[in-house]
Amino acid sequence: MKERNRTSVTEFILLGLAEDRWLQLPIFAFFLLVYIVTVIGNISMMTLIRIAPHLHTPMYFLLSHMSFVDFCYSTSITPNMLANVISTKKTISFSGCMTQMFSFAAMGSVEVFILTGMSYDRFVAICNPLLYNAIMTKNACAYILGGAYVTGFAHALLLTLSMLRLSVCDSNEIAHFFCDVPALLKLSCSDISLNVALLLFVSGSFILGPLILVLISYAYIVNTIMKISSERRWTAFSTCCSHFICVTLCFGPLIFMYMRPRSKYSVHHDRVASVFYAVIIPMLNPLIYSLRNKDVKKSLSKTMSLMP
Repeated sequence: MKERNRTSVTEFILLGLAEDRWLQLPIFAFFLLVYIVTVIGNISMMTLIRIAPHLHTPMYFLLSHMSFVDFCYSTSITPNMLANVISTKKTISFSGCMTQMFSFAAMGSVEVFILTGMSYDRFVAICNPLLYNAIMTKNACAYILGGAYVTGFAHALLLTLSMLRLSVCDSNEIAHFFCDVPALLKLSCSDISLNVALLLFVSGSFILGPLILVLISYAYIVNTIMKISSERRWTAFSTCCSHFICVTLCFGPLIFMYMRPRSKYSVHHDRVASVFYAVIIPMLNPLIYSLRNKDVKKSLSKTMSLMP
């Protein structure tokens, strides 16, 4: 197979979600609506947490950054996807592709660690309520958040640098709607065994490690909740419900996308999982916290009542 050096590749062609022309307009309308709701929902959540004194707690401080991360990585993918849906030239530059891949990997990793920090916050609040204010200080929140951003960006940088060492084959058509690592590996003529091993190791560490910590936290939380009276049990459980739903929605698609054997890779299944993770979940997270959290609903209602 004829090989072309990666430095000669100036752009990639994103094949998108569907090739049928009659599907383009419905796809564009649907994902435009999803993106608008995502932007409004996450910006509203960040604004509400900032202006509502009742929400100035460690949990909501972390939630505001999760909304920021959701907004960022949805914006790194969805506008370009929408432009390609209605465009005849469905291309992205080489540098744009690498930037998109880095942004998506970085923001996705940061969100994983923020969710892990939020599970620790719930663990302290339920299992050690008397020590909550002493443990979840401003410095502790800053360390959790700083660690999330540093490790997330380090993960993304490592994956991006590993992709830059590869050469591209004759085809520069990416069978995806954005520049994702597994889809780009399919185009390479180089030996990708190191990249595959790195993807499985790094993604495994950055997914399974936090997931284990989250599960340990919830094991202690459930054990503590089962020991309290039935009247207080639902109240304690409700404080974790929204977070647990977000954890399930986040880790499920990630495990499917990045931790299955390469022989099981399916373009169709990967597209579906990526749409859910990269486009739908950033829209759902603020909705889950606003609809299922009484503190958020109370603050939102109070803020709306003060508007002219």
